[in-house]
Amino acid sequence: QGRLVESGGGLVQAGNSLTLSCKVSDRSFSSHPMGWFRQGPGKEREFVAAISPSGLREIYSDSVKGRFTISRENIKNLLYLQMNNLNLEDKAVYFCAGSRSLATITELLNAAREAPSEYEYWGQGTQVTVSS
Repeated sequence: QGRLVESGGGLVQAGNSLTLSCKVSDRSFSSHPMGWFRQGPGKEREFVAAISPSGLREIYSDSVKGRFTISRENIKNLLYLQMNNLNLEDKAVYFCAGSRSLATITELLNAAREAPSEYEYWGQGTQVTVSS
């Protein structure tokens, strides 16, 4: 997979929303499971959300379930993370990541990855800061 570039980070007040984008320069974007991870100050990188190549299956960490939504536009090679009702614990650098290309119909429809070790391609990250 090619280059991954995140955008959309910034400073936001608690309770407000922010949408992150990730542009992927790869013609086979639509065959890759994609995910979002984050790393807060002094913390290890943690899983946030993932989506299957088709976009039909999404998975979320318990800490963001119900507040964040992952989505993708395969025709535009774009991955999104809509973040609502942000709180102070959401402050982190957010990374988009791509897993290896898949081929079977079942995998394309349903494969969403949670483990960082299943991802081969990473962006540089975008900072999200939440103020009280």
